[in-house]
Amino acid sequence: MRTLLFALVALIVAVVAGTVGLLIYQARERTDSARNDPPVRTAKTSKPPADDTSDPPATLPDDKTADAEKLPDPPKVSDKSVLKELNQEKTLYLEIPETGEKRVLFAAEVCLREGILEVFVCKKQTKEHEAILRTDIDARFLHAALLAAGAKNGKPVQWINPKTEEPEYKPASGQTIRVSVHYTKGGKAFTHPAQEWILDKTTNKPMAHDWVFAGSRFVKNPDRPQDPEYYLANNGEVISISNFMDSMLDLPVQVSKEERELIFEAVAKKIPPLGSKVWVVMEPVPDKKK
Repeated sequence: MRTLLFALVALIVAVVAGTVGLLIYQARERTDSARNDPPVRTAKTSKPPADDTSDPPATLPDDKTADAEKLPDPPKVSDKSVLKELNQEKTLYLEIPETGEKRVLFAAEVCLREGILEVFVCKKQTKEHEAILRTDIDARFLHAALLAAGAKNGKPVQWINPKTEEPEYKPASGQTIRVSVHYTKGGKAFTHPAQEWILDKTTNKPMAHDWVFAGSRFVKNPDRPQDPEYYLANNGEVISISNFMDSMLDLPVQVSKEERELIFEAVAKKIPPLGSKVWVVMEPVPDKKK
């Protein structure tokens, strides 16, 4: 009995040590990324800075309003499209139309309707305080689904030249991805570009930019090389609005604290109630359609 007890204690200690090691490693990765990020913007609101790496607020926007909309049926280009389930929860699909481009559909939830934005879609329990939508789907699977749809990823944004270590901005690259949302509001179904939920305060119009498939980054835990690689977009930046090196989808334009910076804000009147379920549709755009 004593031998069994000692073995159990040793197992618990090993598991805890491995978990702590992974957390320390991920924190180190975030710190290294922050060194290459642009300077922290001087915010005019009380929200955390754009490259804040601290834990999310203790109180997340989990409260659902009484009129939160349920997830509608997944949208299809036509009745002849085939929806291929990519997870058991049936919240991630690859749409294969009879003609045209393949699309990726995934379920998300409204977590913010008002305020300044850094992200359009974040991973659940990460950046809900600055994102309109959150999803509980592993961003690795979204990345893989885009590849299955024929999308080609590029590279994340660069702020520092890795050879000279001098400031040098290079925008995120990759195939253009058209992002749209499908949801119900007041009992009616709507589908429109995601940009309609994002106001560019410098023009007082919807955000004009399309996203590109930057592809984030995969990293190994040197203390546990047998573990799968960690996909950094799971830190929160699934579909970004400000530039982040960890973004899966990013804008191919510079977003910084400079005077010419684009300030993006949620358009509350366009967005369904908090807690509403929506479909996010990602469609790779061939070069000829850009």
